[in-house]
Amino acid sequence: MSRGLKFLGLLLFAAAASASAEQPNVLFILADDLGWGDLGCQGNQRIDTPHLDSLAAGGVRLTSHYSPSPLCSPARAGYLTGRYNHRTGAVDVPSNRGLDRLDDSEKTLGDYFRHAGYDTALMGKWHNGLYDRRCLPHHRGFDRFVGFANGGQDYWKWNLLRNDEAMPHDGRYLSDALNEEAIGWIRNRKTAPFFLFLAHHAPHSPLQAPEPLVKKYRARLGPEASQALVVTYAMIEAMDAGLGRLFQTLKEDGLWESTVVVFTSDNGPVLGRDAKLGSQLRFNGEFSGEKQDTLEGGIRVPCIVSWPGHLSGGRVIDAPVHGCDWLPTLFGLTGVSPPPAARPLDGVDVMPLLKGETVPVAEQRVFNFQRNRYAPVLHANAAIRRGRWKLRWPGSADTLKKDSARDNPSYQRGIVMPHWEMPLDRQLDAGTTEPQPAPKLYDLENDPAEQRDVAAQNPQVVQELTAIHDAWFREVHSQWKQARQRLVERDRAAWRQRVVPDPATLFADYWLWKYAPPGTNPQTADPLKVFRGFWSEP
Repeated sequence: MSRGLKFLGLLLFAAAASASAEQPNVLFILADDLGWGDLGCQGNQRIDTPHLDSLAAGGVRLTSHYSPSPLCSPARAGYLTGRYNHRTGAVDVPSNRGLDRLDDSEKTLGDYFRHAGYDTALMGKWHNGLYDRRCLPHHRGFDRFVGFANGGQDYWKWNLLRNDEAMPHDGRYLSDALNEEAIGWIRNRKTAPFFLFLAHHAPHSPLQAPEPLVKKYRARLGPEASQALVVTYAMIEAMDAGLGRLFQTLKEDGLWESTVVVFTSDNGPVLGRDAKLGSQLRFNGEFSGEKQDTLEGGIRVPCIVSWPGHLSGGRVIDAPVHGCDWLPTLFGLTGVSPPPAARPLDGVDVMPLLKGETVPVAEQRVFNFQRNRYAPVLHANAAIRRGRWKLRWPGSADTLKKDSARDNPSYQRGIVMPHWEMPLDRQLDAGTTEPQPAPKLYDLENDPAEQRDVAAQNPQVVQELTAIHDAWFREVHSQWKQARQRLVERDRAAWRQRVVPDPATLFADYWLWKYAPPGTNPQTADPLKVFRGFWSEP
């Protein structure tokens, strides 16, 4: 961590040192692929999200809240650890390669709150360690896990885990099942305060929603709207309705006044074309970009914070806040020292800001972002923000290309099949050393849509921000390589004495033959000779 961040962390921590002696409950809700403009309270007039809108009316809405990454697994790693995701080992989504995994040395929100004496649970999507039960949430600080570790899940034919116990689908819509499991856990838990990380899957694909809501939005949006847009809004309202029941439970049980609620998203929306239902283009404020981009539309996400009696309601905060801030902010309310072997945090305690105190340094904080496929590459889909200025490197196409034929069979199988274990595809090509396209500088105060490059008019700003970002990248990239080596060695050791499943059989119904060389016959070809990886590396 840089000296500036350390100093800022100490400054904000000192300002928040007057934590309440009574430890509050904490409910952290993370939506999946929910964009900045996907809520009514964010200015979307075509969608109904009354319960989240009410949460915002009674709490604080952050309009410059940034996810740690514009993609699922690395974003979740940042939220869970309070650290830039590169440090943790999680830099991409292919679970078959372990690129979603957290290094064993990382402490999660579950570890921190369990250390403080809380009951801890994670409900919903994990996606930070798969195909090895030791990587699942109930081995990473959470007493209770009800959910799935894959990057996606069918909303009707889901297969969840209750810790290690299989939980097959029972007819409920997935969002309803997760909200109801959360309600049941809260009501049946011990008497200790609770920390619940509720990771909803909506509105991530596959795009599926209860039919009454689909009909509602078809009628509202009209015949010109794509089916993808109709279903997406139906999915979001279904999640909102279930959260309303959860909020009502907290009120009925006398827990609402003593519970901090944070609602946010892992990254921006998917605005491209769904293969089955058409265009997902929709309102996303004034921002450019979408999921996977380091443009504002990919990393600036909605965030609502509620704590009755402590945060005055109806306020809007424009100062930048980072997803890594939530661990120090929420854990700081416990009044407990960090657990043993806790690592330095990149986030800071922003409770003074949430309470309306003047924190001038908050406006000048430095946020770094970088995400591409597989091994991270300097200046590839990267950005740095400091105050009004944002410098962004778009990255070349080869740094963003996914080997779907190799990485998607396991993901597609995991959408409909119960959890299984298998070795990692350990081979990983080195990142390109080719020069990347030049960066563009944006003045977010006057150009939040990032339409006007002002780099030529501000060369000193470009130089300063480049130096800061490059120093950060060298540090976190080095730590990622060390974490990656440990993760691979751990997996290799785990499978030395075990029977390795046959990938040709495991993925028999999931090979992506459309990516095979021309002339390949799926009926006779050996997939392990057609597609790379699949445990062929030592």
